Amino acid sequence: MTDGGSLRERLIDAGVELVLAGGSASVGLRETARRAGVSHGAPRRYFPTHHALLSAVARRGFEDLGARFEAAVAAASTAREQLEAVSRVYVEYALEHRGMFELMFRHDLLDSAAQAADQPRLRESALPLFGHITELVARCRAERNAGRHPDGPYENEPLPAVTAAALWSNLHGIAQLWAWGSLQLALEAPPLGDGPDDDQRDDRRNDRRDRLIAAALDAHLGPVSS
Repeated sequence: MTDGGSLRERLIDAGVELVLAGGSASVGLRETARRAGVSHGAPRRYFPTHHALLSAVARRGFEDLGARFEAAVAAASTAREQLEAVSRVYVEYALEHRGMFELMFRHDLLDSAAQAADQPRLRESALPLFGHITELVARCRAERNAGRHPDGPYENEPLPAVTAAALWSNLHGIAQLWAWGSLQLALEAPPLGDGPDDDQRDDRRNDRRDRLIAAALDAHLGPVSS
């Protein structure tokens, strides 16, 4: 990697640290330069706008989430199991990396279209993840419909991309409302401080979240046949 490439990566590293610690509002060009140990003007050589820097930081998030998707899929067998594993990873990532997660999907804020000619646009990192979910939805339907008459009860289903978008919206809502504590309140779950020990509280919390994710998949794809 060239010295320029190394410095660019150092600046992105600094931006990632800032967004994980304090959200996108903490990622300014000057603060990123300070964190990277370079002059205040250095980021402008690689990121002409604040949005361009945020986009590069968000791309790191998509790379991380994509790697987690791959690992989750590799550990499952059927398409439904893979989609459920990916859904869990999505929600877990949202809760573990809230600052990055909130940035990654702010395409109204990110500089997705005006990248330099030699740099990939953010959409080239974001859209493949949605495409992966869409493909899994289509495979789930194929597995479910195997052996059914083609004119059976599922012939008028929405396109896989529409169902995938609805499922994605559902999962994103679960992640956000769980992070805010709203779902726990709605489901009358006891506060996380209750219970005999931390391990049991974590188990109850994870079980409730997994049930919500399973319910979302059932709602959009139908329950798994026994």
